[in-house]
Amino acid sequence: MRLGVVFGAIFRRDLAMAKRYLFNTLSSLISIYVVFLLIFMGMRAFGVRPMDAGGDQSLENTVIGFFVWTFAVFSYSDFSWGLIGEAQAGTLEQLYLAPCGFRWISVFSILSSLVFSAAPVALALLAMMATTGVWLSIDLVSVIPLLVITMLGAVGVGYVMGGLALVFKRVQAAFQIVQFLFVGMLVLPERLWWTRLLPLAGGNALIRQVMVNGARLWDLPAADVLTATAVGVAYLAAGLLAFSTCERLARSRGLLGHY
Repeated sequence: MRLGVVFGAIFRRDLAMAKRYLFNTLSSLISIYVVFLLIFMGMRAFGVRPMDAGGDQSLENTVIGFFVWTFAVFSYSDFSWGLIGEAQAGTLEQLYLAPCGFRWISVFSILSSLVFSAAPVALALLAMMATTGVWLSIDLVSVIPLLVITMLGAVGVGYVMGGLALVFKRVQAAFQIVQFLFVGMLVLPERLWWTRLLPLAGGNALIRQVMVNGARLWDLPAADVLTATAVGVAYLAAGLLAFSTCERLARSRGLLGHY
């Protein structure tokens, strides 16, 4: 079976789901903006203002951090929620019977999810900038590669959560815990060297340099870019290993076809 055909089928499925449940899609976008609006109003209440010459960058950092956090949540949760939905519908075993293997299906599902997440997250970013009056530099040539590097760690976490979903089925509470952990990773001060070893943190710092300071990808320190890439790949590999372990456990216990 050609892998392009598999990816096309998954992409068309996700497109049909987005059209069929358009209200849910729009509600997700609105909820993202409402949460940010509450954060922004709280910052205004405490006197935080957009950066002036030599001023504070708290608002800019908040916009970028919320943007990265939103994309990360989509990156790690859609795959896990998809597994739970397939298990509830009783179609998970059928996916494992696909000639290309479930591993390719999982990869294409994540890629398709990222494609469909890009549009609402980008719209949310524009809405956040319009609300705050903070217009960031959006150099797609620099931002997209850094965003991909940053999301590698989130996808790795998604594979871990997907593996847990195969074994334990109901992991919704753990999803909420991971979301709060992601927030913590984005607000830790950069002066702590070990924060670069956490998913999202290193990539978020590089994206901030591009969007706030107007730096280009090739202007960034090569060591920082390589470190963020290595950390993302390491978390992705660890996530795949954890998923494979949970997958074998679920198969040995006969859990794939049951919820």
